[in-house]
Amino acid sequence: MVRGRQEARRPHGELVADVLAVLWASAEPMTAQEVKGALRQDLARTTVATILARLHEKGTLDRTRPGRSFAYAPVADAAGLAAGRMRRELEKEPQRDLVLKRFVSSLSADDEDVLRSLLLAAEGEQLSGAEDPASEPFAAAEDPAPADGPAPADEG
Repeated sequence: MVRGRQEARRPHGELVADVLAVLWASAEPMTAQEVKGALRQDLARTTVATILARLHEKGTLDRTRPGRSFAYAPVADAAGLAAGRMRRELEKEPQRDLVLKRFVSSLSADDEDVLRSLLLAAEGEQLSGAEDPASEPFAAAEDPAPADGPAPADEG
């Protein structure tokens, strides 16, 4: 690899985070070409299309085809993605109660208060049968880490 090119390389996941930030800021789904333009970086459209396709395969993005090109939109905001990662990590552990105990004991007093109030509010909603519609889209959020291997090239 050329030395100058190697030094210009981004940290792992930075471009994915930039792509997600562009999509979160958009009111409408965006094509690879539109995302590329919004990034204002010297990138090939196929690079952006590959990132979008991989994020779609992982369930992080929804994909529609309003014309000749696919358009992508996030299924969750940043907080929803983080919550999904936390849930998946917890699901990997056989001693979930111990993991939760250690997690809670590591929280700041302010975060502990927030968690306590959220749990009380959720308990109240369960008793009343009400659900928080804002939380529904976040249940399927996936980790936006890049996948290994080639992804199908996106069109136009």
